[in-house]
Amino acid sequence: MAEDKKQNSTEIEELLNEKDAQLNASKEKAPQKRWYIVHTYSGHENKVKVNLEKRIEYMNMGDKIFRVEVPQKTVTKVKDGKKQDRDEKIFPGYVLVEMIMDDDSWYVVRHTAGVTKFVGSAKRPIAAKDSEIKKIIHRTQGQTVKIELDVKVGDKVRIVSGPFADFIGDITEVYPDKSKIRANVSIFGRETPVELEYKQIQKV
Repeated sequence: MAEDKKQNSTEIEELLNEKDAQLNASKEKAPQKRWYIVHTYSGHENKVKVNLEKRIEYMNMGDKIFRVEVPQKTVTKVKDGKKQDRDEKIFPGYVLVEMIMDDDSWYVVRHTAGVTKFVGSAKRPIAAKDSEIKKIIHRTQGQTVKIELDVKVGDKVRIVSGPFADFIGDITEVYPDKSKIRANVSIFGRETPVELEYKQIQKV
């Protein structure tokens, strides 16, 4: 009788251990929450975010799709001496989605209006590296200052700072993406080409 009890106890322990092992294995195999990058139609990033968040709520997918982000940074533009803050997208045409990837969550995201595809192959989206996401999030917290000037080739400008301060220059080239110009400045009767930043000049 005692041997039977002992054997039953051993069998129960073995079953429990097997169950624990199965639970641990299923946990290891369970899909993890990861960030995925979604490609959208250009200019539709914020619409996709709103549409997807509505679909998550409507289709009760909050346990599989957690966050939708459009990476942006605040840019301060200085135009005609006036400052203006505005948000600029860091990656136009892309939206970040934190989700557990399975057939259901893939369907909800992929068939949201404005979404063209996941980054990766058609049937197997590739999760973004955590280090990449941290870099993107870090960039969204920074602030950039851009100076805009309504200048063109042929305009005259006064130089307000630097070694050529108080000189007048004639613009020969404009680089709006770099906020710089190239101008000819008359020094000792000779035309000298100089490169200047927008912040160094004023339109005459």
